Amino acid sequence: MSLAALRVMVVEDHGFQRRMALRLLSDLGIGQVLEAADGAAALAVLEAVRAPPDVILVDLDMPGMDGIEFIGHVAQRRLARAVALVSALDPALLNTVQMMARAYGLYVLGSIEKPLSIEKLEELLTRYEEHLHDVQQDEHVHIEIADLRRALREGEIVPWFQPQAEFVNGKVVGVEALARWEHDGQVIRPQHFVHMIEADGLAGDLTDVILEGALRWKRRWQDDGLRLNLSVNVSPATLHDPAAADRYQQMVELHGLSPSEVVLEVTESQLMADAARGLGVLARLRLKGFGLSIDDFGTGYSSLAQLSQVPFTELKIDQGFVFGAHAQSRKRAVVEASLDLARKLQLETVAEGVETVEDWQMLAELGCGIAQGYLVGAPVAAEDLADAVRRWRAPH
Repeated sequence: MSLAALRVMVVEDHGFQRRMALRLLSDLGIGQVLEAADGAAALAVLEAVRAPPDVILVDLDMPGMDGIEFIGHVAQRRLARAVALVSALDPALLNTVQMMARAYGLYVLGSIEKPLSIEKLEELLTRYEEHLHDVQQDEHVHIEIADLRRALREGEIVPWFQPQAEFVNGKVVGVEALARWEHDGQVIRPQHFVHMIEADGLAGDLTDVILEGALRWKRRWQDDGLRLNLSVNVSPATLHDPAAADRYQQMVELHGLSPSEVVLEVTESQLMADAARGLGVLARLRLKGFGLSIDDFGTGYSSLAQLSQVPFTELKIDQGFVFGAHAQSRKRAVVEASLDLARKLQLETVAEGVETVEDWQMLAELGCGIAQGYLVGAPVAAEDLADAVRRWRAPH
């Protein structure tokens, strides 16, 4: 979909600011535009239109129904595909509202400071356009567990790979393997099927399938002169399986590789489910030379306790703290504290969700080790990774 085909709504109580937004949208070629001066009026318009807008640009500080209450109604009643905040308010408040909207299941493009400019608006709407394919695909996914079992048996669930680049020199040094289901010409993302696989007791099988496929490609790339470390997410079932450490070692060595080239990622919630057994499995994996990463660091309640108990080698900062941190002092403070802690514990650091040059520059300045996110590259099929690595150019 082109920008001109988007349907956009502007909710802004200040007449001049609203007219400015409408003019900028017109300059971008967007002809399908709705407007309202407050939340209540906007809801009335939305209930009357046949098709919901793609994007709502909403101010927060409005008389009557403010933008926060309005976004709650929009999210709960599915009155738009996405929202973006247009406000000069405190970044911490804006971040809280974005988190609220996402918790409701609403797609949030981010926030733009006033005054609006055509460059800011175009960047925001282009971001929506880039994600639209995934959004549309999500709406049409229907999955049966029998199809998933067959997909695991027949090799339809495969690893895709997202590159990771060093901040110090911009070189791509690793990839994370991410599960994708290639089904009937569609590529289905893991949020649509992993929970079903876990509920069916097949999470361990999924980890084995992704690890095996990823090791096979790592060997192929290495034979072609492309040496990359490999990160793989470990399922909760792995931490309950005393044979996992030996099995993973055998899989790695079968491909002529070393466990030291593989990082296994564990989330906090997985480990807390059965701490005693999980600690034993992780200790054996580390004993065999695998790297261990604490994934989504800071999103649970036990991060610090786990860092003191588990022999982690890597700390992965959650994208919720990374994205936009260059412009939000509280996010930056969390990132800075996480990096300082990692240095004192002698852990490698990876920042997830690096999507802008500004965040890259901030993280480089703070001494983060590795970047992962759409700025470096989106997840790609294995056969496309080498080209993606060649195309990548680090920001200056």
